[in-house]
Amino acid sequence: MMETVRIESDERGVATLWLARPEKRNAMSARMIAELTEAAARLAEDNAIRAVVLAAEGSVFCAGGDLGWMQDQMAADGETRRREAMALATMLKALNELPKPLIGRVHGNAFGGGVGLISVCDVAVAVETARFGLTETRLGLIPATIGPYVVARMGEGMARRVFMSARVFDAEEAVALGLIRRLVPEEDLDQALEDEVSPYLDCAPGAVAEAKALALRLGASPGEAEIAASIDALVTRWETAEAREGTEAFFAKRKATWMAGT
Repeated sequence: MMETVRIESDERGVATLWLARPEKRNAMSARMIAELTEAAARLAEDNAIRAVVLAAEGSVFCAGGDLGWMQDQMAADGETRRREAMALATMLKALNELPKPLIGRVHGNAFGGGVGLISVCDVAVAVETARFGLTETRLGLIPATIGPYVVARMGEGMARRVFMSARVFDAEEAVALGLIRRLVPEEDLDQALEDEVSPYLDCAPGAVAEAKALALRLGASPGEAEIAASIDALVTRWETAEAREGTEAFFAKRKATWMAGT
């Protein structure tokens, strides 16, 4: 039984994959990563499902990596770190290549891995008040495993505007960057999702799946080499003095040594 995500579906074949850790701001733990991978496999194999909405419970879409999970990685040996990085990469790949349309329902803020989850959606709609950020470098880390998907979604030039600075950006900039397609008031979010989902219900499911696979092949979707490079980059970065200082400072609620004013 899955504890951190849940799947609902309606009579039309529209499934909603819910991130279900609202008490942790839907931060991604090892268990959530595994359950998202399992959910992607289930949805891929279910011929009754025509489209999938990626949504989240609570007030935050996804706060990124779970703090306990991050602490575990800093204390782990290299082999364990690589295994965990591979699990995260496998989950993102499974969602990115899901043979169904994947539509993001972004009702609140998304940081770090949350931006990665949006980037593997085929399209995402957000509320006007949502905020976004690739905040890893403030901790001495890098947006490594999500990086191939973020860059594929935004393009290199756009991604470089937010990839390294850790600055938080608003929903309008998320649209300009290509991360979000459309902004709506909170009360209009469900109708906006319906507008995105309903056209697929008039399309042949097999044709949709093959069209998506072709788009991934023709476009800049990450291949095995890019995914492997992202895993290597993350494992290497976890082993640095900067990563240790950044995470230790975060948990101690102090400024890291490189921050202004220290």
